[in-house]
Amino acid sequence: MPFSAPQKLVLGFFLSAAAYCGCSSDQGRGDFGSAEDQYEVEEIGRLDRQRVAESSGLEIAGPEGDLWTHADGGNTARLYKITRQGDLLQTLDLAPLQNIDWEDLTQDDEQRLYLGDFGNNQNKRRNLCIYRLSGSGLNQVDTIEFSYPDQRAFPPRKPKRNFDCEAFYYYQDSLYLFTKNRGEGHWLKQYVLPARPGRHLARLADSLQLPTWVTSADISPDGKRVVLLGYEQAYLFERLPGRRLFDGLKSNLALPESGQAEALVFVNEQDFIFSNEKGKLFSVTRKH
Repeated sequence: MPFSAPQKLVLGFFLSAAAYCGCSSDQGRGDFGSAEDQYEVEEIGRLDRQRVAESSGLEIAGPEGDLWTHADGGNTARLYKITRQGDLLQTLDLAPLQNIDWEDLTQDDEQRLYLGDFGNNQNKRRNLCIYRLSGSGLNQVDTIEFSYPDQRAFPPRKPKRNFDCEAFYYYQDSLYLFTKNRGEGHWLKQYVLPARPGRHLARLADSLQLPTWVTSADISPDGKRVVLLGYEQAYLFERLPGRRLFDGLKSNLALPESGQAEALVFVNEQDFIFSNEKGKLFSVTRKH
């Protein structure tokens, strides 16, 4: 018999949850298999929280393999260069920039950093932006302002609050953003906008239901795979040429006892590092 709209929404969620377990289809977008046997997860370091307040984003900071990180909203406007074990190497003050709610970092092919000031817990911000940092000391700052094409109210009604963002990556002159749904339906939305200064209207590119919030994202250097980070979960996507991201093969990797994970970065084509709100650093290594 035909389903009502609320019934379809509930059915869609349970189909997606089953797909997350790797045991059923998620509305024609393919199953989530398990990556448990493919990766090793290991704690490798810890930040000194008195010197580095938080780790809300991660990015590679040079050929030595060091990392850039930063804190989120309510903290100072600084970048921290750290080792993979969490030792502080450099503090870069970005004042007069304001840290309204910095949430993630990414980098382009010219080693310019993109700093996402798009945290939007209440879904009411009209000043969403991304800072592009360039130059030898990252002291040249350009601003990418943007808005969402499907947001009409600031804030929307609570069930429609799906305009918070904590995750993005750069790929081929574009920035790919992923929402943290604070409304109903467990929908993750992917938006795309140009990686150039100016005022842009983001494009809604894809959507998928996931059972956890997404807090960070990255794409492998060869562009073949994407990882979305959630609380004690990582979602892995194999990209298909000419297809939307969520059409590709999908798997999930449990990250037990990792706590509230907040940031991740690929360190090669297969392996990545992530951090949690308590400053712990973890490596995720593909088994050979």
